[in-house]
Amino acid sequence: MAFDKDKRFTVEADVLKVLGHPIRLKIVAGLCTQECNVKHIWECLGLPQATVSQHLALLKNKGIIEGKREGVEVHYSVINECAKRIIETL
Repeated sequence: MAFDKDKRFTVEADVLKVLGHPIRLKIVAGLCTQECNVKHIWECLGLPQATVSQHLALLKNKGIIEGKREGVEVHYSVINECAKRIIETL
């Protein structure tokens, strides 16, 4: 097996760090199948809205998801291709 000493894997490592929490992993896995608003996510996970919002904020700040405003709701989707590939692999 040959190792590529020039490949950095920085982006992949950062995504793995963020997805290393079970709740964030569940959120991203769900959002890979469909866009959702916060209420739908916390209802599906059975978690408090504040907890889900904190995890969504981190995922958004790290560039893994984005939110699109539709009226009074914000619908989230996965925009990071590396995160999508990780979820597919799992």
